Amino acid sequence: MAKSKFEYVRLFESDDRCLPNTWIVVRVDGKGFHKFSTEHDYEKPNDIKGLSLMTKAATSVMEEFKDISLAYGQSDEYSFVFRKETQAYSRRSAKLSTNVCSLFTSAFLYYWSEYFPTSKPLYPPVFDGRTVLYPSNQNIRDYLSWRQADCHINNLYNTTFWALILKGGLTPSEAEQKLKGTLSGDKNEILFSQFAINYNSESEMLRKGTVLIRRKVPITLPNGGTREKSQILQEHGDIIGDEFWNRNNHLLTIS
Repeated sequence: MAKSKFEYVRLFESDDRCLPNTWIVVRVDGKGFHKFSTEHDYEKPNDIKGLSLMTKAATSVMEEFKDISLAYGQSDEYSFVFRKETQAYSRRSAKLSTNVCSLFTSAFLYYWSEYFPTSKPLYPPVFDGRTVLYPSNQNIRDYLSWRQADCHINNLYNTTFWALILKGGLTPSEAEQKLKGTLSGDKNEILFSQFAINYNSESEMLRKGTVLIRRKVPITLPNGGTREKSQILQEHGDIIGDEFWNRNNHLLTIS
């Protein structure tokens, strides 16, 4: 095939292929979402419609990229775990992160009206994407544990912060000052003693985030028989302990 004299400029492109035999995580994170959620009247401390829209966008990503075995989301972020052996886009880091991020963002806008039927986005939301590699099963479990622990820490703070404002009548600066230096036990005590809120009774989706997993489930056939079909399932339980991984040991197995 004939090439132009300008073909040499391709030599300036860097080779960003991810190392083989490593878990590839693409994390999508909202940019300026504190402002976005405020200006779009998200309910405080958590907006179920907004969180459900995030999960809908994440599901769209998993439907497109079959090598994503698991996704975990909380607040304005979602992490997508590609299988160790994936060859999607020849494991090129930029290709993976940009395709996942752009599809997530477009799906977020595409399905907006299903969750916020009475309003339109005032301006385009922005998400950034990054690619990180984890060599071992323990590494990928620790990464996901880190994100779920972060979910608990942030949600407990936000639940207490907004209870002090919406139910306690404090200003944001007063609530921030009251919570300064407090531990999780202190926040639980404030919620229970002042507002009769048992934090452990709050929705698991808010306390633990959302896990999307790809699992084969039996499907009934017209002739009465069954066959297994891969489906994307949604859970809101603990992923730090062993029980989840023992129940879903296929997630860490190379096909």
